[in-house]
Amino acid sequence: MHQRRLAVLAGASVLALAAGSLSLATRANAAAGCSVSYAVSSQWPGGFGAAVTVTNLGDPLTSWSLTWSFAAGQTITQLWNGAVTQSGSAVTVRNVAWNAGLASGGTASFGFNGSWTGSNPVPASFSLNGMVCTGGVVPSAPPSTSASPSPSPSASPSTSVSPSTSVSPSQPSGDGPTKIMALGDSITGSPGCWRALLWQKLPAAEVDFVGTLPGQGCGFAYDGENEGHGGYLVTNVANQDLLPGWLSATDPDVVMMHFGTNDAWSNIPAATILAAYTKLVGQMRAANPNMKILVAQIIPLNPPTCADCGQRVVTLNAAIPAWAASLSTAASPITVVDQWTGFDTAADTYDGVHPDDDGNIKIADRWYPAVVAAIS
Repeated sequence: MHQRRLAVLAGASVLALAAGSLSLATRANAAAGCSVSYAVSSQWPGGFGAAVTVTNLGDPLTSWSLTWSFAAGQTITQLWNGAVTQSGSAVTVRNVAWNAGLASGGTASFGFNGSWTGSNPVPASFSLNGMVCTGGVVPSAPPSTSASPSPSPSASPSTSVSPSTSVSPSQPSGDGPTKIMALGDSITGSPGCWRALLWQKLPAAEVDFVGTLPGQGCGFAYDGENEGHGGYLVTNVANQDLLPGWLSATDPDVVMMHFGTNDAWSNIPAATILAAYTKLVGQMRAANPNMKILVAQIIPLNPPTCADCGQRVVTLNAAIPAWAASLSTAASPITVVDQWTGFDTAADTYDGVHPDDDGNIKIADRWYPAVVAAIS
């Protein structure tokens, strides 16, 4: 498994903050501290996407709450992998059930889309469970009265997932495992636990999931590298030529792509989305003329703020099979995987957009036959 770790895309705004100190009286019996990485992953007139990772530097937490304030009137319009409340400029993001526990050195990640006018500065500071993030760890016991100087605060640790959440598949003889890139947005990567379930079903010695993004916690160890960029539009990825760099860094044999949800939400026409698909296919084949490409008819979209989104996805999905047939070749076949049929946003998502546990199982099961055929 490749060990590359890229925290954000080139051009993204990044703020790495480390955690900090309040009075010892606030947590007299527990060490406390955190670090936060905040990255503006994409931006367009009036809107932006961001990814946030918080690392717990103190004692284990059974629940967490991250707070900050926006300085320029930004508003969160959609958030995944957390529960958000916003009052004016003040934002609070709390854990959801599956990512409540935060071990010492453990990380939790979430992403969001937001709106802005005028400017979009990065928040100046963050607090985890009331502790201001500034870089140190408040100790669980009073400092020694010895004349020896206290050690300086440790540097912020990497926000990559701990080794226990990612494994390297064993290397078979011959040409090695088939390298598979999962490409998409937050449905693929934040945390995209359908990838973990799919990896469990596949022969570990025969597959290597690759990507410039690390895996996230899904409750068990798995090969988690991916290209699931929360908040991204496939049209922006195509227009900004982001894919060639990811391909060069990971050299996949197979790409499985579930992309276009944010484009449909943004009311981008299906024809424009398909044109972006076409450009990405050309870039895949330029990197590997024998690339096997799996393209999803994406899961339904039913956010409470977008009554028309469901039909936009229906229109896109209806056009994908003919598009794929027109570009598929013997050397580089395009296989359409129906992720839409039988997927119920009421039962299979937690917000009308992102899959819950049931949805992740359905997505993994739909990918499985196509992936098995691709690695055969």
